[in-house]
Amino acid sequence: MEGTVIKNTGSWYVVRTTDDQLINCKVKGNFRIKGIRTTNPVAVGDHVGISLTPDNTGFINSIHTRKNYIIRRASNLSKESHILAANIDCAFLVVTLREPVTTTTFIDRFLATAEAYNITTVLVFNKCDIWDEDDKELAEAMTYLYESIGYKVIHTSAATGIGIDTLIATAKDKVSLFAGNSGVGKSSLINTLIPGINLKVGEISDIHHTGTHTTTFSEMHRLPCGGELIDIPGVKGFGTIDFDAAEVSHYFPEIFKISEDCRYNNCTHTHEPGCAVVQALEEHRISQSRYTSYLSIMEDSNPDKYRKPF
Repeated sequence: MEGTVIKNTGSWYVVRTTDDQLINCKVKGNFRIKGIRTTNPVAVGDHVGISLTPDNTGFINSIHTRKNYIIRRASNLSKESHILAANIDCAFLVVTLREPVTTTTFIDRFLATAEAYNITTVLVFNKCDIWDEDDKELAEAMTYLYESIGYKVIHTSAATGIGIDTLIATAKDKVSLFAGNSGVGKSSLINTLIPGINLKVGEISDIHHTGTHTTTFSEMHRLPCGGELIDIPGVKGFGTIDFDAAEVSHYFPEIFKISEDCRYNNCTHTHEPGCAVVQALEEHRISQSRYTSYLSIMEDSNPDKYRKPF
């Protein structure tokens, strides 16, 4: 029997079969995907083969070849990864300028990882109804930056409905991932996109100005407009994994384009003479925030960074 994993609760996977049955499944034995060290060998969005048991539950015994997937580092001292979702047509990264603040480093790390795994990403600047004049200026500058690189940017508000029609049109007939920090309003947006789903909405801490986890497990929902949406728990940080230092620049489109003019083919864009990227940075043709994010991922690729102390 074949199906798609639509929910991962940690101990059980819910599989929607090709004839629309929902089967609670477990992974059979010590199931691992060759070449991937991960905390979750099966992810929401995976197309799987299952075998039924007498009590109408099932075992996942095979995973079909993935079109793509997106991962992050499982923890600061781990070489293992955590797969956020698989077989994605589009990722929506929901970010906020305040309540809470989404850092550009987080945004860029997500974008670079999505580039590495061939996933189109749309930036969703949410809670635009609470922006003051300074926020609006910042939003305009960030929108210009990311659109100039080639990313689609949507400004949204679940409270007022701003941008919701654009969000629906962009997600229509796709398998989409909704990701972001806790508290950025993913659940409120999804409640607007899927009337009646009634996802729990969290509060923002007055002390730390951060969100609380309201989604506790990953789940795929059908969209009324057509297509499906994968909702995952809020992500605090985004540690990259298995990036080759020589290839990090490939996942920053504007850096990669300018790097063609570097004197050396193996330029790291940090200190080499004749580096076109450093020159572009000095001439403000590359954003300082994007370059800082590039350096942070280069640091991640250092094999000693996540080595456990003796």
